[in-house]
Amino acid sequence: MKLATKTAALCILGLIFMPLTLPAVTGEILAAFPTPGSCPTGLAFDGDNLWIADRKSDRLYLVDPDGGDVIDSMTAPGFQVEGLTVEDEFLWVLDSEEGLIFKFNPLTGITEKTLAAPCQRPQGLAWDGRFLWVADYRDDRLYQVSTEDGTTITDIPSPLRSPYGLAYDGRYLWVSDRHEDMIYMVWPEDGSVIVNFDSPSQFARGLAYDGTYLWNVDYQSDSLYRIKIADTVAYSRTDGRRLELEFTHQFRNYGPGVITEVDIYLALPHDLPFQTLLDTLEFYPRPMEIIGDRWHQEVAHYRYRDIPPDSHVTVVMKAAAELFKTRFYVFPERVGNLEDIPARIKELYLDDGSKYWITDEYIARKADEVVGDETNCYWIARRLFNHVIDNMEYELVGGWNIAPTVLRRGTGSCSEYSFVYIALCRAAGLPARYAGSVVTRGDDASTDDVFHRWVEVYLPGYGWIPVDPSGGDSRYPAYQANAFGYLNNRFLITTIGGGASEYLEWTYNSNEKWKSRGPCKVYSEHVGEWSPIVETADQR
Repeated sequence: MKLATKTAALCILGLIFMPLTLPAVTGEILAAFPTPGSCPTGLAFDGDNLWIADRKSDRLYLVDPDGGDVIDSMTAPGFQVEGLTVEDEFLWVLDSEEGLIFKFNPLTGITEKTLAAPCQRPQGLAWDGRFLWVADYRDDRLYQVSTEDGTTITDIPSPLRSPYGLAYDGRYLWVSDRHEDMIYMVWPEDGSVIVNFDSPSQFARGLAYDGTYLWNVDYQSDSLYRIKIADTVAYSRTDGRRLELEFTHQFRNYGPGVITEVDIYLALPHDLPFQTLLDTLEFYPRPMEIIGDRWHQEVAHYRYRDIPPDSHVTVVMKAAAELFKTRFYVFPERVGNLEDIPARIKELYLDDGSKYWITDEYIARKADEVVGDETNCYWIARRLFNHVIDNMEYELVGGWNIAPTVLRRGTGSCSEYSFVYIALCRAAGLPARYAGSVVTRGDDASTDDVFHRWVEVYLPGYGWIPVDPSGGDSRYPAYQANAFGYLNNRFLITTIGGGASEYLEWTYNSNEKWKSRGPCKVYSEHVGEWSPIVETADQR
């Protein structure tokens, strides 16, 4: 039900309209208007128009969402209004200074009820159809409270440390974070962040949902933004980083015997949502052949014979690529069930492997306990992800143990985290595989000899989605979400594998197999050297 108005429209000078070429990706700005006041905080939608609270003028403004014109304004019921939301014909108004929530009738200007806020530093306010939600930036919590007497019904963690704005869209909570300049879509049952994107400007405050779009007022830019939150575009790529990688694999024989034969395999990167190759791959020396394994992973194959003591062979691959921050926008309700997964995907990526042991009683039982009666593939993947990060800690101690051993132990490397997560997913019937990469270590000119591996799960309706269980091991839901459907621009993926490969075995990036006559001490080195690609004037 919309809120009635009292006065004639006021005109805002300097209106800004920003047209957008469709299709728009989640988080894109569709329109922007200046706010009526210079200190906008709370925001709400009444079914027809938007209400904006202004902290400096202590007023509430009713604004036309089609053009940003002010329809009405009135004195706010508090002196430091930080949150607004609508319930029927009433505005709920949060005064953060007094720690009070007012049920305000804009037709009469009367405050009809006052509740105490459930926390010390309340900010955002949202109505979910039955209860209010209040954000607190000191406790990093979101509180659901009764409108009868302010009793707390439940509370969940906020995405990060500075929640300011809140909105409810009928299924999810939306939360703006001041310091991270992000907006998060939150599952209200447990606080899990499902989708996130950059806020329109540098101090996102109030949020509102109008049935189709998300709205945000920004305190720094003094602007009101209409934001796209759902589209057919599955992911976005930003912050392209153009680099050259020189990957070296060196094999040494310290003797005293002879290496009669050694085969070296270099995994070949290709174009993916996360990366674009800028030129053809270069090899030194030229490989004897390019071949593919059972997972369709291409490798450059080298063979050397009769390597005497105190000798070595060196092979090099050079790759120029642009690496992107890639963010997937996965809405669980758009994800299918297990029966929606193509048979060819199941055939390859539900298979067991010597690192997985998916039929092991411990793995099978854990997968069954965690998944329960869930049938949606997103929530199957998310429940298993949450179980792994809740029950494991990162520890790099060498060796890659099997999944049941690692899960029982509770510690593991990135590869061991990956084996555990893949095993649980496959035991639950959800296809999963791993990705292996060479990593930039801070600067564009850097060296990597540690590398990184994570998982991809298949979600019907979206395809393969990156999941990094070792990277998601954080108490903050926002950081956990950045390990589910997001990849930074630090990784050149060389390897996509489902398990043991004929050539790479369980390794990634590169591998070697050798035979010897007599005792031989061998040493293998794998190093990635990164360099920035500097464009010349002619290339610009």
